[in-house]
Amino acid sequence: MSSKLHFFLILSVTCALLQISTAGDPDILTDFIPPPAFLGPPGGNYFTFTGMRSLVGGPFPATFRVLKATMMEFPALNGQSVSYAVLQFPNGTVNPPHTHPRASELLFVLMGSLQVGFVDTTNKLFTQTLQEGDIFVFPKGLVHFQFNGDATNPALALSAFGSASPGTVKVPSAVFNTTIDDQVLALSFKTDVATIQKLKSGLSG
Repeated sequence: MSSKLHFFLILSVTCALLQISTAGDPDILTDFIPPPAFLGPPGGNYFTFTGMRSLVGGPFPATFRVLKATMMEFPALNGQSVSYAVLQFPNGTVNPPHTHPRASELLFVLMGSLQVGFVDTTNKLFTQTLQEGDIFVFPKGLVHFQFNGDATNPALALSAFGSASPGTVKVPSAVFNTTIDDQVLALSFKTDVATIQKLKSGLSG
């Protein structure tokens, strides 16, 4: 093989690997995507999100709560391939198994402790108990969860995503709160229709 051909093969493979490693939100050809014309030219307010102000000095919620700053809530993120979520866990609460089909998640525990885990495509479970200051990564598209098992203390975490629109598929709701036929679910879970209907009624409230 000639050295020139060898060079071009290496270059082609390198370019392909770079494309794979940077795959995510589509690249944009401008500094940012401006708002629709009817909203006028963007100013500082367009690039500012104030939706997290309720966290400052506010009471801790009685149930698990997520505050998001994705493209839906913060349009200036369009094309920027980043988004945030703040997760508040009262004691004994869980963020049920779910996936983010368009992004990996980097979770930073700011207060308290969390039991976290994800399941890979071979059904292997990876778990960890995180303390304040710990960071954990959930790979893109894999089912994962977070649980505050502390009986008395709340937990607070910040999640960063590699997409302006990571999406969330909640596994219990996606399975039992849709119109998938009860017989299909009963066969899939190796149980009976009555059990499936009981599960559905428990999730509908």
